[in-house]
Order: sequence, then C-alpha cells, then structure tokens
Amino acid sequence: MAIMTSSSTFQPVLERIAEEIERTPGRGRPADYIPALAACDPRSFGMAVADLDGAVYGVGEWRRPFSAQSLTKVFTLALDLAREGDVLWEHVGREPSGNPFNSLVQLEYENGIPRNPFINAGALVVTDRLHTRTGDASGELLSFLRTESGNPGLTFDQEVAASESAHGDRNAALGHFMASYGNIDNPVPTLLEQYFRQCSIAASCADLALATSFLARHGIRADGTRLLTRSQAKQINAIMLTCGTYDAAGDFAYRVGLPGKSGVGGGIIAVVPGRCTLCVWSPGLDERGNSVAGVAALDRFTTLTGVSVF
Repeated sequence: MAIMTSSSTFQPVLERIAEEIERTPGRGRPADYIPALAACDPRSFGMAVADLDGAVYGVGEWRRPFSAQSLTKVFTLALDLAREGDVLWEHVGREPSGNPFNSLVQLEYENGIPRNPFINAGALVVTDRLHTRTGDASGELLSFLRTESGNPGLTFDQEVAASESAHGDRNAALGHFMASYGNIDNPVPTLLEQYFRQCSIAASCADLALATSFLARHGIRADGTRLLTRSQAKQINAIMLTCGTYDAAGDFAYRVGLPGKSGVGGGIIAVVPGRCTLCVWSPGLDERGNSVAGVAALDRFTTLTGVSVF
C-alpha cells in the first residue's frame, strides 16, 4: 500500500485511479427521473483533490461543470447552521433515515420532523430556514460557492431547474406535509422554487472540492474568516459520514471511511479533516442514487493513500 506523505503525491494517485476506473465495466445509469440529467454519459469521469492551501489536482473531466444536485445540501446546511446554531436541530434530526432520500414514510409518525438534513425533506427544511434568514437562499448559496471556489462564473442551470420543477410532485408533497405540522415558514411554492434552483447549480469537481475545503479547515473559509465553529464543522462532517449517501451510508463508511455527500447528478464530495477535500463525478448511479464509479474511486483513494478518519 502506498501511504501518502505530501500533497505532491495526489496527482499520480488520481491518474492510477482514473486508469482503473476506465477498465471497470458497468457504471450504473443516470438519473432518468430528471429528464435534463437522463442524457448524461454514464462513463464520464472526473476527480479532483484540493489541499488546505487551495492547490487543486485533477484527472479526467475534473473541470467540466455538472449538476451539483444534493451536494448543495452540505453548503445550505453550513450557511444556516452558522446563522441560527443549535435551534436548527429542533426542526430537523441528525439520524440516518434507512429509507430512500425522497421518502414520505417517516414524516407522519415523526410529526413532520425530517430524520436528517440530507434527505429531501430535511434539505427542504434547511433551505426554508435559510430563505427566511436571507430572503434568497439559493442566491446566498450561489454567492458562497462562487467565493469559496474562486469561480465567479458558477450559475444556475435553468433547464435543470425547470425539469425538476416539472417533475417535482414528491418534493411538493414533502413540503406541504411538513407545512401542515408548522415546520415550514415560507409558502411552499416559494420554497420549491428556491430548492430547485439550489439543486440546479452547475459546478466542476475542482469548484466543489475547493468550496468544501472549509470543512477540512474546521470551519475556516478560503479568505481566513470563520464560517463555523470547530464544533459545528465537526457536526456537519459527522452527519455527512452517517447520512450523506442516502440509505447506503453504512456501506460508504465501510468502503471509503470519509465524510461524504452524494448527489444524483453523479457527484460525491468527501472530506479529510485537517488534510484535503475531494470531489468525484460520474453520472451512472446505483439503485440508491450514488455514483458507481464515484464510490469506487473514493474507495481506491483511501486504500491507496491510507487516508481515512478511522
């Protein structure tokens, strides 16, 4: 096993992973329930690693923008937690769901309180609360991502947002159901518009690895200012580890051993606290909504480098 000793060894490790992924048959299928994503090539692949100083290493299509989707839930969580602190946890839980990310099952017997911030119901609550505090949750998120990634060109993909809106009945149901319990502040149509815009942001592996770096720096932003307390950064990393890959979080922790968050656009972000952040993209998904090649690549990264939180 090759143990990583410095950031300079990132590039050869990434190149080896890309070669192995290229030889791997079976990459899953893109998210066909969002028509704008269904046409993606499941064999596309990109991967980037950002160190704490902002240097980025990449391989494959690591600078190609893709639909961030649920990766954005990490950033809205951080932005809201920074504003309201522990009050947030009165409205959303911190436990793995054990059910699909868009399930309605648990909400009824848990009185409209979503199990965690990374299933759709929980993310809707977080976006709602951020919108109440900022007046424009998706705009606040986009500004944050532009600043942290150093890419002012990041923007919403209007086609993806419209596609999600046209096929967003289940998210609407989640929103209305939680509103009936008093757990949504804003009109549900307003919330849905914000949420679909949030998920539609297009960014590359390089952009997202850089934007996630504040979690590896224990809450410190790229400009040196503090967004989160060290404890809050630890909390988000912990929830990523236990809840970040839908109902496959246990398997992800077993294989990869890092806090991670996946999205149905095929992206996965991962954090090595105190060391680096990663983003991998390949749009072919498994039956639980996680990138097949993405999980495999992160598995190989931690195996080849010996880097893990365990």
